[in-house]
Amino acid sequence: MRAVIQRVTEASVTVAGQVVGAIGPGLLILLGVNQTDTRDDVALLAEKIAHLRIFSDEEGKFNLSLLDTGGAALVVSQFTLYADTRKGRRPSFTAAARPEIAAPLVDAFTTALRTYGIPVATGVFGAMMQVALVNDGPVTIVMDSAELRLPRRVK
Repeated sequence: MRAVIQRVTEASVTVAGQVVGAIGPGLLILLGVNQTDTRDDVALLAEKIAHLRIFSDEEGKFNLSLLDTGGAALVVSQFTLYADTRKGRRPSFTAAARPEIAAPLVDAFTTALRTYGIPVATGVFGAMMQVALVNDGPVTIVMDSAELRLPRRVK
């Protein structure tokens, strides 16, 4: 699973002119699912994001997590995070999971975040969506469950 995590003061997602999900302060999470992802990837990524210390404390240091701040998450599925642009001009999305695999894993991810007590809003899987956000900082982090399993580099 691949996530683009943006710290926001507010974010919303609109489908066919209707706002279907909105949050105040918290995280906008654009979530892509790979063909090989499983519920283990869901658990790993949800735990890491819930505890990720990217909110500032009173000294301005990144010491607080979404759990510490009481913020919310807006999760928007985005298969284009698995775009392969190595050849030609049109991206290939063959690494992205098919909808029948991806949709249940996106749902499982939102459920996993909720088990930590995080309020979660969502987009609509497979729909054309307009995402609006006010990036706070800006703080934007890319996280991939496959990379989280790799050993840390030693100098």
